[in-house]
Amino acid sequence: MKLVAGLGNPGDRYRRTRHNVGFEVADAVAARHEARFEMGPEEALQARWRLEGDVVLIVKPLSFMNVSGAPVSALARYYKIDLADVLIVCDDVNLPLGRLRGRASGSEGGHNGLRSIAEAFGTTDYARLRIGVGRGDARRDLADHVLARFDAEEAGEVQAMIGRAAEAVELWVDKGLAAMMNLYNRDV
Repeated sequence: MKLVAGLGNPGDRYRRTRHNVGFEVADAVAARHEARFEMGPEEALQARWRLEGDVVLIVKPLSFMNVSGAPVSALARYYKIDLADVLIVCDDVNLPLGRLRGRASGSEGGHNGLRSIAEAFGTTDYARLRIGVGRGDARRDLADHVLARFDAEEAGEVQAMIGRAAEAVELWVDKGLAAMMNLYNRDV
């Protein structure tokens, strides 16, 4: 079994914000494989993508981004999923809009969701797919930027980015992290 966790904030207030692209990628992967979300045993929605001989658990934690590590790690323990079979999908303001970057380990880069994941698992050695949402105007408060919705002129690029990220997740499931990184860690 593998676990793909898209990070975001629950509730309509945060829907379609830059900080919730992890949720949007999780939704896209689930839709591509006709998997429906339902409540899981922990504070998270989960959908099961069934593969020949395996299952991919697609997860959207219902806790806020900054404490998303607890439900993700609890689900990994509950289902006995090795950390090597976990992929975290989240936004990244340090990447330009549309850019994808996979990593096997590393710092949280100021991302509180990734910090929570590292604290819950006790390591920074876990796979992650970061999705570029851009930094925006440097004079604007960063929290305001990530909690804002994308601009109308960005809509096409955002949809394409979410589609590419869903494809990257599928490649990770099928061929592993190195294959995903080789194909998607390039400039768009």
